[in-house]
Amino acid sequence: MPPDPAHQLQQIYLAGFELKTFDRFPKCVGVVRDNCIALLVPGPDGLQMLGTPGWQIGEVMGVLTEVGGRQVFQAKQEMVEATAERLEALRRFREELRAILEEESVGRNGCADNPEPG
Repeated sequence: MPPDPAHQLQQIYLAGFELKTFDRFPKCVGVVRDNCIALLVPGPDGLQMLGTPGWQIGEVMGVLTEVGGRQVFQAKQEMVEATAERLEALRRFREELRAILEEESVGRNGCADNPEPG
């Protein structure tokens, strides 16, 4: 049985992520923390990240790209420098969000609920 998206969202919220909705993406839920943002969509195995997380620039998501030989987060004409600190924040954000989504998926399948005796 796939994870319940409502339960997944609750776990994401309890982990300190902010939940947002966007008019442009009515089927997605935005997850934001420390200016990092990801879009989640329901899938056969519960909520899944749509594309790659990025950096929040105003009300839009800047994607990591390269302009003039340097890494930036870009949303249309707006750009934010992809500093080492921002890249590290994005890496942590992506890993923590992925861990919550995978934990919910594994937990619902019974694998995490029945640990092997040690």
